[in-house]
Amino acid sequence: MAINLPTMRKFVSPEIIFGVGSRHSVGNYAEAFGASKVLVVSDPGVVAAGWVRDALVSLEERDIDYVLYTNVTANPRSTEVMEGAALYNQEHCNLIVAVGGGSPMDCAKGIGIVSSNGSNILTYEGIDQIALPIPPLIFIPTTAGTSADVSQFCIISDRNNLNKISIVSKSVVPDVSLIDPETTSTMDRFLTACTGVDAMVHAIEAFVSTGSGPLTDSYALDAIEIIYANLNGHIQTPDDINLREKIMLGSMKAGLAFSNAILGANHAMAHSLGGMKDLAHGLCNAILIEHVIDFNFSSVPDKFRVIAQKMNIDCRGLNDSEVRNRIQTAVRQLKTDVGLRTTLAETGVSLSDIPILASKALRDPCILTNPRHSNKRDVEAVYEEAL
Repeated sequence: MAINLPTMRKFVSPEIIFGVGSRHSVGNYAEAFGASKVLVVSDPGVVAAGWVRDALVSLEERDIDYVLYTNVTANPRSTEVMEGAALYNQEHCNLIVAVGGGSPMDCAKGIGIVSSNGSNILTYEGIDQIALPIPPLIFIPTTAGTSADVSQFCIISDRNNLNKISIVSKSVVPDVSLIDPETTSTMDRFLTACTGVDAMVHAIEAFVSTGSGPLTDSYALDAIEIIYANLNGHIQTPDDINLREKIMLGSMKAGLAFSNAILGANHAMAHSLGGMKDLAHGLCNAILIEHVIDFNFSSVPDKFRVIAQKMNIDCRGLNDSEVRNRIQTAVRQLKTDVGLRTTLAETGVSLSDIPILASKALRDPCILTNPRHSNKRDVEAVYEEAL
């Protein structure tokens, strides 16, 4: 008699220190790694907010030398990664600290890859393409949503081809993540909404992913429940540190879920869209989410019923079509509440752009774990619905 054994799944995670004030321990961790000189990666906005200074003071207290690299833009460019890697090697650094949102953290991962492996960062696109270990990474996130501080993803913009590449490898999982809710207090309303919805999409896609399992499911469902219940309240009352901490916790859980279960069509399509139009990543996900739910629902209706329950939707007596509509309505209402009701057409996308967007989305690794198989015409149709 054959025995059906559960599928084995791996689960990778950094060492996580969560709580107010955790950012101040960066010097202690850098010292523990034997750092002699640290490349600190950030961007001008985070520097102006004062969070980088906190990190530098902590390093100075441990007499650890550093050099600061801040030539990082939103949707970090491959050229910025290469410039940072050159600085890392030129200054003989042996550890990287990133302070910021997804852009500085992804740029720091790219710098780590190139500094030890050589070649152009764009050559590492795909899954497990990194041959050599990269320098230790210590991350201090200043947004609640990207989860680059806990994930094995690195997303880099290729402006020559108007595209984003996805690098997926346990090599880029940070060694230490110092998650301090205070650092998100300088985010504006739009960035808070974008990163919050991004985290929500992380959790939904991780739960329905073909790579999901018991470990990732528990994190994903917790994240959906926390973020859906608290995101709008957090945006309306930004001074409430308890709500800020809840969203940071939800984001972290969503990150641990998607880092290990991978994502789906929503992110593959968002990467393509963001690469073409250079848009905020969370906004791209928000534009697409209800349309991707519509496309995927029939493949995993039972899982979407669980998602509905975590969004406080009473599914008793409802058929699958009604559950799907309730989830889509709830998602649209959340987007309206937080101010993200932009359509695809309002970003400047036209029908003639859609075949190009679809082709690039189908080359993204995230599409591989989408619960419903999709061809180019399927992806085009989802984009068209979002216009």
